[in-house]
Amino acid sequence: MNTHTQPNENPAFDAVVLLGRALIAYLFIPGGFGKLMGFSRTVGYIASQGVPMPEVAAAIAIGCELGLGLLLLFGWQTRWAALGLALFVAVITPIFHGFWHAPDAARAMQKINFDKNLAVVGGLLVLATVGAGRWSIDREPIPGPREDSGAGRQRVTA
Repeated sequence: MNTHTQPNENPAFDAVVLLGRALIAYLFIPGGFGKLMGFSRTVGYIASQGVPMPEVAAAIAIGCELGLGLLLLFGWQTRWAALGLALFVAVITPIFHGFWHAPDAARAMQKINFDKNLAVVGGLLVLATVGAGRWSIDREPIPGPREDSGAGRQRVTA
């Protein structure tokens, strides 16, 4: 089957992807900024979770949340930024939201946060696949419907 994807020229797709990028970035940028402004507090929390080299881990978290979050917001290197954030969230989720070893009083909240983070990873993977759209620094067209030439298709007759 000979198919290829045509760019989607509908501006509504670009608007939806921009909105999605902004909402996902909103989840990360304030958190990264807060970690930067309260670096010692962040390091202390990370250390309390048993993460080795908490200063390095805090710097990585700030770089991911603030740096990659800004890349998503502005749509520059969006696919790579989304993949980086997806990997970051996938790694930190069981460390900071391990509901299976949380005290009974915190178990439900940790499970909600764990599940939310899995959904965020899913959204980031979709964004990594779709790209930033034309309303971005990348100015990447959104894939549209596939065009099929019909070559290689067998006609079924009764």
